[in-house]
This record gives sequence, C-alpha cells and structure tokens, in this order.
Amino acid sequence: MEKAVVFNIMRYCIHDGPGIRTTVFFKGCPLACKWCHNPESLEQKPQQIFYPEKCIKCGHCDNCPAGARETIGYEISVPDLMKEIKKDILFFEQSGGGVTFSGGEPFFHAKFLLEVLVLCRKEYISSAIDTSGYCDTQAILEAAEITDYFLYDIKFMDRDKHKKYCGVPNDIILKNLEHLAKTKTKLLIRIPVIPAVNDDMAEMTSIFSFISGMKNIAAVHLLPYHNLQTEKYKKIGRQYELSGISGEESPNMEEIKNLFSSKFHTKVGG
Repeated sequence: MEKAVVFNIMRYCIHDGPGIRTTVFFKGCPLACKWCHNPESLEQKPQQIFYPEKCIKCGHCDNCPAGARETIGYEISVPDLMKEIKKDILFFEQSGGGVTFSGGEPFFHAKFLLEVLVLCRKEYISSAIDTSGYCDTQAILEAAEITDYFLYDIKFMDRDKHKKYCGVPNDIILKNLEHLAKTKTKLLIRIPVIPAVNDDMAEMTSIFSFISGMKNIAAVHLLPYHNLQTEKYKKIGRQYELSGISGEESPNMEEIKNLFSSKFHTKVGG
C-alpha cells in the first residue's frame, strides 16, 4: 500500500486556495530556501527532536512525561488520508473550499499524491497543490488533469540567485510553469518578497514579464517576509541563515503590488 510522510493536517485554512480548506503538509523538499517558513518539512523522514532543557532523566525517552522528545512527521496511507480529508466535506461544500496539498514538496510523494487526487475527484472534493515546481514534468502534467488549482511559487528569474538562495537552479521550475500555463488548471502565483534578496524592481519586473502572457493565472499573491520561523530552526537544530534581515515588510511592496495589479488580480498575503 502506498504511503507518504506528513507532518501536519491543518483544518479551517483560508490562505491556501479558495474557501475553507484542509491543508496536508508533506515532509521532504528538494529546495533549501534560506527563508523557509517550514524547516521541519525539509527532511523526508520523520524526525525526533530532543529538548535537553526539558529532560528530567526519567528513563522513558520514548514517552517522556516532560515532553523532552517530540517526533515530527508520520507515515499515512492513501485510505487513511482520505478519511481525514472527508471529515471536512461539509465545510468544503458550504465555502467553495477543498483540500490543499503542501509541504515540503507534494511531488516528493508523486505516486501517492496522484492516487489521492484521483480519489478526491471521485468524491467531488476540490483540490489544490502548493508546489515549488521543482519536480518531474510528467507528474505535474498528470496532476493538472485532475486538480483544480496550483499554488505555484516563483522566487527569482535569475538562475544564479535562485541557486544561491534556494539550493537549486530554476530551469525546471520555469519550464514546468510554462507547461502548466497551457493546461486548463487555474494558477495562483505566489511570490515571497524578501527584503534585500529578491524585492528589487528589476527582479520583480522579470517575473512579471515571464508570466504576463499566461491566460490561466487566477491571481498573484505577494507573500510578505517575516522571521517568526527562527524559533523553528532552533527547535530542529538548524541555523537560520537570514537572521540579519528584519521581519518588516519590504519597502517596495506597494510598487511591486502596483506592477502586478496592472495585469492580474493581486493581493498582499497568501
């Protein structure tokens, strides 16, 4: 039986697509964005975290009453995930919502994801995929036939900057977006706006020019930077590399919004 590793199933979400949604967060991501808000999603396997300050030396490490150990992530089967999703069908029907698959990168579990999408379609559950686009083209096109929305991230047009800040070049990402733009699925373009990293108008104008001819873009969401995730990095024993950037919104946000609003329905926030 096909299984995947998830680290959270969050209900009543309103920022991961239309209506009220249930968002499934997969573990595992091929990117390593320096500002990642979910660093606990980067490793594909479940992680066990130890909090030495909570340790009471009770000898029960697997079930510590003081909470000195925590496991992030667990395996789930397709039928069990569908049971969780179907609990919220009433909210989906009343709000025009559905289920969003996020992460990490959902296409790290491509076979599992495609099986769940087929079942969602059979149950008339609207689905969306929040993806970096760094994945197999055939898998993403198969998904486009059976999902309603893609929440598609674009961080840079500049290949070298993308590799520097995200760990990989962006050739596949841009190619896959061009393929998706020729399908019937709706695209919600999401652009994280990181001060002193990608918020200059030259970079944003390049992104705008790249997507301006795409006919199936429903909206552009400009995602303001924040540094609330720094505590998560400490929790999993990683160093946060953008600690020198304040958590304030980019001073260029209004100009960036005006640029994208000239062509697309644009909002600040996810």
